[in-house]
Amino acid sequence: MRQATESCPAPSFETPAAGQSFTSTDDAQLRDTLKRCSPSTREAACAFRRTKSLDYLPAIVHGLIEHYVEREARTKLNRADDGLRLVEDLAIDSLTMLEIVFLAEDVLQISIDNEDLRPVRTVGDVKTFIASKLATNP
Repeated sequence: MRQATESCPAPSFETPAAGQSFTSTDDAQLRDTLKRCSPSTREAACAFRRTKSLDYLPAIVHGLIEHYVEREARTKLNRADDGLRLVEDLAIDSLTMLEIVFLAEDVLQISIDNEDLRPVRTVGDVKTFIASKLATNP
């Protein structure tokens, strides 16, 4: 995956009209939203907002999950593959999952129906689900 090192022209929480670019105010809003996430997560989110490239999705999903899991579970998350289970391995409960979903909706500018999340069990499932959601809502 590419590293996002450029300044982040992240949008506000409204998608701009075709041809419009994002402003530094939008950049600040996204960075503030992700202030408790790692710098690599913030940069990936900024790069995603700028390019809409799914190449940044794994880093964003990882960072959003990492933000909400207990400190002990972060080690598992950082060492594991996409088969890591959300409930059994990371102890993510339904309230935590909702927090992750709300943040993902803001960052990725998508809408997620809670019913659609029922089959999501692993980190890989989250990535696949969000990628398919982004593919249907360009």
